[in-house]
Amino acid sequence: MTTLKVIFLADTRPGHYHLAEGVIAALARLRPVEVTRILVHRRWIVPTRWLRRRINANSFYPPRMLRMAYRIEAEALPKADLVVSAGGETQMPNICVTRFLGTPNIFCGSLLRGLGPENFSLVISSYDRDAGSPRHMVVLKPSSIDPEALGRPATVPRYGPDHHPRLAGLLIGGNAGPFRYRRGEWERLLDFARGLSKAWGTRWLVSTSRRTPDFVADRVAELAKNESVIAHFIDYRTAGPGTLPDVFRKAEVIVCTEDSSTMVSEAVSARLPVVGVAPKAHRFTDEESAYREFLVRNNWCRVLPIAALKPETFAAAVAEIEPIKENPLDALAARLKERLPALF
Repeated sequence: MTTLKVIFLADTRPGHYHLAEGVIAALARLRPVEVTRILVHRRWIVPTRWLRRRINANSFYPPRMLRMAYRIEAEALPKADLVVSAGGETQMPNICVTRFLGTPNIFCGSLLRGLGPENFSLVISSYDRDAGSPRHMVVLKPSSIDPEALGRPATVPRYGPDHHPRLAGLLIGGNAGPFRYRRGEWERLLDFARGLSKAWGTRWLVSTSRRTPDFVADRVAELAKNESVIAHFIDYRTAGPGTLPDVFRKAEVIVCTEDSSTMVSEAVSARLPVVGVAPKAHRFTDEESAYREFLVRNNWCRVLPIAALKPETFAAAVAEIEPIKENPLDALAARLKERLPALF
């Protein structure tokens, strides 16, 4: 088939651009894909409310907005068959590029107030509230992680009190929005990891993130000197992003701090049992709470308070999990083909 030329508008937040990368990876299951990635930086002097008014005005001229607000020259854009983006800061440039080039477009995420779904060919959402909208497609949060390429089994053994994993992944985030971790909670999380190793003989693959406090990463580095507890430590401060596949490839179960919906979803997409752990001080938006309930309802993950973490509660939680058997990329590709048949 001919190559599908995609303009990928990306912000700087991994939790956003990883969603768009997941969509592009699914597209590549259907057609060869050529991607032009354009980094979106809005000039701080241009307020969102002004952009929203202009984009809905009869006099709206996409090249002017792209140049003034984002320093993107419309005339320099390559020819494209599709525009893809994720994250609020990419919504308006997505609309601008689409109207200028006359191409279909896909947006991943929640729409800003005043920007309706009619501005997009398809809006990919993970929230049940959007299920009735003809322009929305509600799916598991997209991820470019391919469980088959990682060597993940289609059927995962059931772990629990009588079957302990040899290798577990621990994905550590940090404070974000209403999520606030106390120092004592970080200590308890690491004590749990150490205690599980002693009780079960389980070793850990640990990865921090850009939000992880330095003192927590330092404590993990110290703990990593004990190879009977930590088999491998990936320090975000030196490794940077994009290292989670290394954990997913080898781990048998995942423990993930609940502040990152993307980390939880990516682990689920990798066909792994996932136990989310939450601090006492946390709160989800209504839509995010509904998404987490969706994951739990499908038995893809369970959630425990950090205060309740111990081998017995962890064993009971992981025993209830039934990981996804299908390849989420193939499932997403099938839905995209159904919703945007003209592209395929």
